[in-house]
Amino acid sequence: MEQDTPEEPDLGDRLRSAIGRLYRRFRVERQPGSLGDAAFDVLTYLHKRGPQSLTDLSEQAGVSPASMSQSVNRLTSAGYAVRGPDPADRRKVLFGVTASGRELAVAARARRNAWLDERLHALSAEDRAVLARAAQLLDDIAES
Repeated sequence: MEQDTPEEPDLGDRLRSAIGRLYRRFRVERQPGSLGDAAFDVLTYLHKRGPQSLTDLSEQAGVSPASMSQSVNRLTSAGYAVRGPDPADRRKVLFGVTASGRELAVAARARRNAWLDERLHALSAEDRAVLARAAQLLDDIAES
């Protein structure tokens, strides 16, 4: 018996809900006592993308520079990020990850990946193939 395909509006709602719930679950898998969500997101972004200006970080996160300033101040105070001059324009300040910030970001990613890999391993090969295709489609949508 064929399963009915959800209508487009329902599919979008179900996808947003599932992605949001999965994202929140990843946050739960973060090490206890670590940074708040906003600062941790900035740390992860800096780890992936390298040094960034406050303006670039604000635009990427969709927040005001004042809000982003609070996040980077938490990171620098905790020793997870440092301020430094932009080599292209020494008047500008870039924020980069320290060794301890890199260590925290890598450990958190490993913890989240381990949690997800365990659940994916419990699925059938067919279901994993469906998710692999869905991941590609979601990446395509995110990049559009």
